[in-house]
Amino acid sequence: MALGSNGRSQIIRTERGLTIAGTRITLYQFMDYLHTGHPPQFFRNYFPQITDEQFDAAMFYIDANHTEVEAEYQIVLKQAEENRQYWENRNREHFTRIALIPLKPGKEALWEKLRVQKAKHESQA
Repeated sequence: MALGSNGRSQIIRTERGLTIAGTRITLYQFMDYLHTGHPPQFFRNYFPQITDEQFDAAMFYIDANHTEVEAEYQIVLKQAEENRQYWENRNREHFTRIALIPLKPGKEALWEKLRVQKAKHESQA
């Protein structure tokens, strides 16, 4: 367990998983950066709300319990992908239903203007 200078654990288990005590930052967020090959000093700046002591405790915990943290990280990634697919499918169905709703009378010119602006924007991208 990674203990802080106050003798308390810096890494706790919450409903979100392994978390830095007193924050909503999970160790899985650190794992995202580590898996992309970024050195810890590089991504330290992405977590300005935590102390150096908390950051060091998180890195120590990951190093000391790498197998456990990696296994949990893979589960978190799988769940995130399942959630993304669920919402992507749900939104696709929702937008399909919306597209079938007839336009309100008298709004045709407005919708045409919007379509032209959208086409112009897409051509610039």
